[in-house]
Amino acid sequence: MGLFSKIDRHSALANRMANTVGANLVEASTSGMAPETAVRTAIYSCMKCDQTDACEDWLDAHADGADHTPDYCRNKALLERLGHR
Repeated sequence: MGLFSKIDRHSALANRMANTVGANLVEASTSGMAPETAVRTAIYSCMKCDQTDACEDWLDAHADGADHTPDYCRNKALLERLGHR
């Protein structure tokens, strides 16, 4: 997988995980709830994860939303702090 494909995939996963727990990374960074770099950092952190397949399965199983992120999520603390569920 090329670099840009990997960035696209993990950007989608990070945003999907955020949406699933009721967080909005872009809104959080533009409103000051999180530093401007939070979105980029969340994507880079996601790119380092070795649980991508498990993440996609978890997201599919929680399509209606969730009140927590899985323990293996590298963005767990950020997303749960920003989540609204």
